[in-house]
Amino acid sequence: MRIWDLHPGYLNRQSLLGEHRELHGMVSIIVNGKKGYSRHPETLRWMDFGWALNKRHQLLAAEMTLRGYNDKSPVHTRKNKGRWPDTFIDEPYLQIQLLREKYRDKEPGRIPLPQNAQQMWRQHKYAVMARSALLYKKIGADVARMGPRDDFSSLALLLVETLRTRPSQGGLKNALQHMWGYVSDRYEKSREPLHAWPLTDLLARIQDLTFKHSQPYLMESVALSEFAVWIKDNRM
Repeated sequence: MRIWDLHPGYLNRQSLLGEHRELHGMVSIIVNGKKGYSRHPETLRWMDFGWALNKRHQLLAAEMTLRGYNDKSPVHTRKNKGRWPDTFIDEPYLQIQLLREKYRDKEPGRIPLPQNAQQMWRQHKYAVMARSALLYKKIGADVARMGPRDDFSSLALLLVETLRTRPSQGGLKNALQHMWGYVSDRYEKSREPLHAWPLTDLLARIQDLTFKHSQPYLMESVALSEFAVWIKDNRM
């Protein structure tokens, strides 16, 4: 049983669908008091964080949808809203190494496992931008001073923790408008003002154009699926 803390975009098809299945199994154990795996370290880690487990499921489902899989099995746990487990089975940086070994000579995930701080930052920058302009600038400056072989375990931890916080509506809109700049020249339909589009429509158009034209920068962005979860959350 494994619930990863890295963004689901790093998981290959087998791992993505496997975690989705195991998460539902964990929810059943927690909600129904089943004994199977009830003392497993992952179960114990998530036991008191039903809201976070729900959110992780939403992130998995959003990534599955992006890749063409349907999820019709929502999770309804709500315990400790806004709080996440404060422990890891393995720190995020080690999870990258574990997946790298696991995927040796196998199908990769949508997002390449980062080799250095610069690559990991590129993959997360719009997700961070949606949450804090100040943090976005700070991380960007810090990463610019790092060498390609520098340890980036602290960055990996910071990014995982940052993505656990809810972005504002304005932050989402700002980041999506930046992302739109990569694909806007491919859009051939109505040219109504960008600010008039609902965020759900803007994200859907970005996703569609990114895949249709294999836009490399956005294809490796966690925001491409992650924003679907938080746009929905901000509308509730």
